[in-house]
Amino acid sequence: MNKLSELEASLALPSSLMPFSPSWTGANEVTIWVKRDDMIHPIMSGNKWRKLAYTLKSTKPNAMVSFGGGFSNHLHALGYASYQLGIPLTAIVRGNYSASPSPMINDLMNWNVDIEYVDRITYQKRNDPDYISQLQQRYNNALIIPEGGSQQSALHGIGEMVDEIAIPFDVIMAPVASGATLAGIINKLSNTQQALGIGVLKGDNYLESLVSQFISDKCSAWSIDHRFHLGGYAKVPSELRIFCDEFNTTMPFTIEPVYSGKLFWALKQLLKEGYFPKGSNIIVLHTGGLQGARS
Repeated sequence: MNKLSELEASLALPSSLMPFSPSWTGANEVTIWVKRDDMIHPIMSGNKWRKLAYTLKSTKPNAMVSFGGGFSNHLHALGYASYQLGIPLTAIVRGNYSASPSPMINDLMNWNVDIEYVDRITYQKRNDPDYISQLQQRYNNALIIPEGGSQQSALHGIGEMVDEIAIPFDVIMAPVASGATLAGIINKLSNTQQALGIGVLKGDNYLESLVSQFISDKCSAWSIDHRFHLGGYAKVPSELRIFCDEFNTTMPFTIEPVYSGKLFWALKQLLKEGYFPKGSNIIVLHTGGLQGARS
């Protein structure tokens, strides 16, 4: 068994689908299921593995380079995978954490990841073709993986998640940051199903553009609700922190405030508003990333 096969053997796939019946206003009017992608792996959980899977399967890079912030779930999952596969990884990190490494940065260092801290202006070049070409030259034609693992091959892994859902549903909810997860879901919907993204950062129109680059213009049964970013990416106001703490002590699974916390915060509010038609069957995608709560 090669290293990739060993890595795949450690994954709990397909992930489970569990009923969710909170005592929230309006919850008794619909049926809610949680797709437990947080249970795929203790480190490479959720959509992060799904978005990386086909890239790692289809290529045999001699080195990899990718991007993220100091608490990036994507870099965390990729760092672990690179360590297990013996593929050198350079993480280009927005901001300088050298004096006070985040828990994620400490993990990357333990996994022998080469960390390059860059300022905001340099980080903004992460999708610039000239900058990408320079990185490939610097790092021996390394495979450049976009921020968040959002690339065309990621859609196949996300599509497999949708294929695993064996029950009929009306809408599937997911957090949105880099766009590929929602796009992968949209590409698998039937004519009677809808996808609802919950923006976890400030990005009216911007998030829509990230998703649209991966889908056909004919795909129209989707939207992104921008009301629940609660100040921006990784912003955790006290009311969100309290919500997550109460959730984690009363519910049968755990959430964190960056992605899943805002997703379930949105679900609670939407149920209260009567957003979903009575009798709707709702899938809520738990994208994992619980390591991001370590701050």
